[in-house]
Amino acid sequence: MFYKDERLALFIDGSNLYAAAKSLGFDIDYKLLRQEFMRRGKLLRAFYYTALLENDEYSPIRPLVDWLHYNGFNMVTKPAKEYTDSMGRRKVKGNMDIELTVDAMELAPRVDHIVLFSGDGDFRPLVESLQRQGVRVSVFSTIRSQPPMISDDLRRQSDNFIELEELRDVIGRPPRDQSQPDRDAGVAAGTR
Repeated sequence: MFYKDERLALFIDGSNLYAAAKSLGFDIDYKLLRQEFMRRGKLLRAFYYTALLENDEYSPIRPLVDWLHYNGFNMVTKPAKEYTDSMGRRKVKGNMDIELTVDAMELAPRVDHIVLFSGDGDFRPLVESLQRQGVRVSVFSTIRSQPPMISDDLRRQSDNFIELEELRDVIGRPPRDQSQPDRDAGVAAGTR
């Protein structure tokens, strides 16, 4: 439930939201997403968190990051760490949980309602702390994917859990042509 006079802030765990939307078969139109929450209340801030591979000549997420920054989102990025696991596979690590948590705690005294786009169970203690400060917390993710993209603990802790699938007609668009390389995934998420 949203109230027109409440002060809102969006906190978007970029990789988590991308994976949830992809599992449901649609892309997020970030312009529509921002407009939707401006309609639902007084949107003070919209944060987007993502790690970037800095050593690549072309980062697939860079066009999205630039577009979001130019279009009113507060971008929080850091370099992703690349490593090789024990099986010799290339892995990328870029957890943004601490940055999101610190920003949410700092902003809490100035908002009435925080909207978290993530299903990561690591955020349950954050949600609990925000609630103790009198902030309502809505979590957007999905239980309709296999496996579900939201932790049961996070879903239960939130004041409102909203199934991402229910926003498909409001903030979604069909995924880009699947014949294009996956490196375009970042671009597909919001630059049209």
